[in-house]
Amino acid sequence: MGTGPVTTGNRTVHHAVAIITLLLVTAGANLTGCGKEDNGHALKEDTAPAKQQEATSENTGQAETGNGTGNGAGLTDEELEELISRSYQYVAMYNVNNKFAESQGGWNTCVADTQLKDHTVREIARPNNDTLYISCLLDLRSEPIVLNVPPFNTDYASLMITGYDHYVNIPLGSRKGDFQEPKKILVYSARTDGYDGTPVDGIDQVFEATGDFVSAVFRVMPHSDEPQRFQEITGQMQSVEPVTLSEYRGNLPKTRQPVDFPATGETDVAIFGNNLLEVMQFVFNHTTFDPDNPLDQRLLAIYKPLGVEPGREFDPASVKQLDSERTRDMAKRIQEEGLAQMNNPELMERIQPKMFQPKGETDLETLLAVSIYGPIGVPREEAVYPTVDSGDGEPLNAMHDYVVRMDKDSLPPAGAFWSLTLYDLENGFFIPNERKKYSVGKNAGMKLNEEGGIDIYIAAEKPEGVPEENWLPIERKDIDLNLVLRIYEPDLEKLGKWSPPEAEKLSD
Repeated sequence: MGTGPVTTGNRTVHHAVAIITLLLVTAGANLTGCGKEDNGHALKEDTAPAKQQEATSENTGQAETGNGTGNGAGLTDEELEELISRSYQYVAMYNVNNKFAESQGGWNTCVADTQLKDHTVREIARPNNDTLYISCLLDLRSEPIVLNVPPFNTDYASLMITGYDHYVNIPLGSRKGDFQEPKKILVYSARTDGYDGTPVDGIDQVFEATGDFVSAVFRVMPHSDEPQRFQEITGQMQSVEPVTLSEYRGNLPKTRQPVDFPATGETDVAIFGNNLLEVMQFVFNHTTFDPDNPLDQRLLAIYKPLGVEPGREFDPASVKQLDSERTRDMAKRIQEEGLAQMNNPELMERIQPKMFQPKGETDLETLLAVSIYGPIGVPREEAVYPTVDSGDGEPLNAMHDYVVRMDKDSLPPAGAFWSLTLYDLENGFFIPNERKKYSVGKNAGMKLNEEGGIDIYIAAEKPEGVPEENWLPIERKDIDLNLVLRIYEPDLEKLGKWSPPEAEKLSD
């Protein structure tokens, strides 16, 4: 399956956090990113179907009755918590992949960025201001899809493929010597009609995905500080298009059967409250489950008594009814508790080596954490994402100014490049400013001092003598801030001996 296990070693980064790095934004899309908290608006708009509300409202607080309705289908709090915790990775990725397919014109499409993101992006939390993306959303049911991959004139590129199960595979990466020459990669799943992985003439690599509906995402460092090179790279990116295996062989593509997707949610919590069982039935029918994988088998076991299992059609009359309000509230609590743990250094040190890994290389604790904080990222061989916290132990807040100091020897150990990006903590969005300056790094601009170090200021006004490139503007108001380092192709040996810098609060 895929590229196989990846050895990650035992080193970790203190205060590392998983962030959303799937930035597949289409201009004008009106979507809300997964991982964002379910606010009052979502609760008002994303209400459960009337029949489900009617069925559950009369049974709130009661045990399950013979007709299958009741408070959480008779689940105890512990059972409901397990159901939600084990489902979160699938709900989050269903929301991500399907929303982006909707926003970019459907499945079997590729959309390439031509510019870096700005503060108008609201589709997804903690967007990336370092790399451009090619977003390919692939429907693998009818036949395999072939991607023609050009060489990229860049210091960093990777291809990530992820299905609804949120396991991450990197079949191509510049750190492995890829993207130097043109390459054709064929992608299929265990349910792809009429194809079993047999080699195809002219295809350089065959990749078996774990699902029928997958995102295939290229990250490409655009060298925006070099205008001519930037234009060359964006032109190369525009050439990536998906073709069916039939088209690759010079024939007409097979007819794709229409599919009735369950509704996405304004937030992940909304799906838990509105249509969890319908979404999970769809996921079960389009995901490969390993009979020897304990996580897979436990998930299937807890859904079977509810009437949801692979190969079935979703029938709201035959499944056990979940109390939508109770399920939503439990999901909200799990989400809030997960977000509160993101600055827990012991947790981050424990899970960081297991973030964004293939199946069998991670665990439920890690999958839940990254799905709550923000799907989807790349494994630590490709990039790590340590946070920069306040030196006084208090939350970073825009009522204060800060400076992050790094000398030459304490710069992030990046093999490709690094950056520091500023977000608001609650929503994970860029801080709006007229300069459209959200990060410090090679693409967004930075100036090292004469000794080879750097001082980065987070301030309402640019301090005197500070280079424009090293200033991240804020508006003086009471909002908590989130500083995230991205270290691409990290030197894992040096990384184990390195600690992120701290943000020093400046006197008021």
